[in-house]
Amino acid sequence: MATSFELKQQARARLAVEQGTLRKESALPVALVYPSPYAVAMSSLGYQTIYREIHAHAGASAERAFLPDQPAAYRKSATPLFSYETQRPVSSFPIIAFSLAYELELSGLIECLHLAGLPPLAAQRGPHHPLVVIGGPLTFSNPLPAAPFGDLLVLGEAEESIHELLAAVREEPSRERLLARLAAQSGFFVPAAGRPLGDIRAADDARLPAYSQILTAETELSNMFLIEDARGCSRGCTYCVMGRWSGGMRVVPPAAVLARIPAHARRVGLVGAAVSDHPRLCDLVRALVEDGREVSLSSLRADRLTEELAQLLRRGGARSLTTASDGASERLRTFVDRKTKEKHLLRAAELAAQAGFERLKLYQMVGLPGETEADIDELARFSLALAGIAPRLALGIAPFVAKRRTPLDGAPFGPISSIERKLARLRAALRGRVEIRPTSARWAWVEYRLAQGGPEAGLAALAAWRAGGSFAAWKRALAEVPVPNVIMPSLERPPRTLRPLHVMGA
Repeated sequence: MATSFELKQQARARLAVEQGTLRKESALPVALVYPSPYAVAMSSLGYQTIYREIHAHAGASAERAFLPDQPAAYRKSATPLFSYETQRPVSSFPIIAFSLAYELELSGLIECLHLAGLPPLAAQRGPHHPLVVIGGPLTFSNPLPAAPFGDLLVLGEAEESIHELLAAVREEPSRERLLARLAAQSGFFVPAAGRPLGDIRAADDARLPAYSQILTAETELSNMFLIEDARGCSRGCTYCVMGRWSGGMRVVPPAAVLARIPAHARRVGLVGAAVSDHPRLCDLVRALVEDGREVSLSSLRADRLTEELAQLLRRGGARSLTTASDGASERLRTFVDRKTKEKHLLRAAELAAQAGFERLKLYQMVGLPGETEADIDELARFSLALAGIAPRLALGIAPFVAKRRTPLDGAPFGPISSIERKLARLRAALRGRVEIRPTSARWAWVEYRLAQGGPEAGLAALAAWRAGGSFAAWKRALAEVPVPNVIMPSLERPPRTLRPLHVMGA
């Protein structure tokens, strides 16, 4: 087991190979904590953006901390959670700000608070403890399970909210008055104030695009510079949170994207909820490829793929072409208002083969309301047809989890046994022909219960963590939480429309 010195040495070694690390002494240092390990955190564009925004605020600075790769080593060596930049204990910072991406990271948040030596529940902390702030993508949907742990929640896009928070902290020394002041402002939620959740914030277009601050090889996306070409989505798929809270898609002009990419970034990832819907995507990718850079996209809609784009991505170093159908059958895709048709996916397979891609990856959901074995059989049939065209086909399958702030909010989950039977049926039909990569139905059920829950679901997360964090521990803890009201959506649900995209500056 590693010693405290060795754990800090690992952090120093990671810092040594980073490009773009920010260092600044200030009167208001913030511990910016990601409740997943370093490799995951440093692949988060939102986390890196807030890191830079805090440093840009006069009189404030940020130091990063992460859920350890091996929390047990910190426990055994009695090493407190520390910041990477100065290796100060996180508990010594006046503000600890968490970026929470999705529901299952609640366990990591609780673990980080424990390793910092802080009571996990806000109600157990006093004015002498750091102010614990929670923001991140989870706040776009349902942040209430995180409410028991935070003194303050920042809702939605935080590029502007973080500056308002830092200014308020510097102006108001009384925590009680500080929280009262922020509770009255848009974009902030103070659980102890007893008020309902307010609207979530969208950043001003002038703040776009978000882009990487630090490049490092020790991430899931090794040395890749990430940057948005757009934010939000205009598609309106009924299972998806993106686009509904901000009213559509904000497109960044290619020149603004290219201007933010440093010369030393040889690998560029274009990210966003609907990257391939950018009206000038080919122009942007072509400019990057002709500049000798590798290019990848975080998402690719099959109905937007063209021969030119496929060829450009292959020239840009991509070896796999990744898209999604998100419905086992044409009937279910219509139900969730997913515009992808079989003809689009067949064309994507043809273009992948023509361009010389090594693999076609297709993301898929199972367990949608009203799904039957006939839908699974249709997916199997169609997957075999795709496999006969594409060089290799891999299905990434995730159980459907209903999220708040979507038309399918309240739709039932699974159940687990049904999802597992459908996966077994699919495996049997595709064995030896198509690679299947499913995520766990059990952990998707935990995600569902948290996604649909309130603060009591967060308390169940604490109980599960205290009991060791196994699925059995979660099942016992969630047994004490009321089951969400289940709403069976009609399969005749009409399409949901959103405001169209708009181009920044137009």
